[in-house]
Amino acid sequence: MIHQTAIISSSAKLGKNVKIGAYSIIGDNVVLDDNVEVMSHVCVDGRTFIGKGTKIFPFAAIGFCPQDLKYHGENSILVIGENNSIREYVTIHPGTENDSMKTVIGNNNLFMIGVHVAHDCVIGNNVVLANNVTLAGHVKIGDSVIIGGLSAVHQFVRIGHNAIIGGMAGVERDVIPYGAVKGERGHLYDINIIGLKRNRVDNKEIKALQDAYKIIFHGSATILENLKKAEDSLKDSSYAREIFNFMKEKSIRSFCLAKK
Repeated sequence: MIHQTAIISSSAKLGKNVKIGAYSIIGDNVVLDDNVEVMSHVCVDGRTFIGKGTKIFPFAAIGFCPQDLKYHGENSILVIGENNSIREYVTIHPGTENDSMKTVIGNNNLFMIGVHVAHDCVIGNNVVLANNVTLAGHVKIGDSVIIGGLSAVHQFVRIGHNAIIGGMAGVERDVIPYGAVKGERGHLYDINIIGLKRNRVDNKEIKALQDAYKIIFHGSATILENLKKAEDSLKDSSYAREIFNFMKEKSIRSFCLAKK
C-alpha cells in the first residue's frame, strides 16, 4: 500500500508488497525489495538498496550525503540487508571515495531511536544499537554486537562479534570479539559472559575465553608477548582463536584495554 501523499521518483524500484506511508519521499536511485515498509515522514535518497522485510519508522533519513568535508558528490552507495528495524530519527549515510565507496548493513539488526551510522561503516547481522548510539566513519561491527544507549564509537574502530558495550561509553579503540566494555572512555572489564550463555556456548569454551582475556590483558608482559603466550596455552580453543586472529588483523587503532 502506498499512501497518496507519498512522493516516489519514477525511476525508483519497488518490489512486491512494499508499503510507503504518508508524506514519505523516495529518491531516484532507491531500490526497495519485497515487503519493505517505509512508514510516514521518512526520506530515502541516494544510491540506496534496502533488503526484504526491513521496516523504517517515521522521521528517519536514509542515504543522504555523508557529513564528511572530504565528500565531493562521488557516486557511492548504501546497502541495507533484510529484516532490519530502523526506528525513528535514525540517519544512515553512504560511503566515500576514501574507503570502499559503500556503507553496508547486514540482516536482522535493530537500530533504536536516534542512531547515527556514518559513511563507510560495515555492520554485521543481529546487531543492536540502542537509543542515540553514534558511529563515526569507517567503523566495522561484527555479528551479534550490542551497544548501549548514548555510546559513541570513534572512526576506524573495529568491534568484534558478540561484544557488548555499556551505555554512555566512548569507544576509541578496537574491541576484541566477545569483549565487554564500559566506562566514559571505554575499557575492557570482562568477556561477554551473558551473551555467551544466551547463545549456549559450551562452558569449556567460555573458560578458555576468560583465560585468554586474563593472559592477554592482565599479563605482566607486553600485549603482543601476552598474546603469544595465550596462543600457546589455548591453541585448542576455536573461540579463543577468534580473538587471536582479530588482534593480528591490520588496524590503525590500538586495542581497548582493561584497567590495571
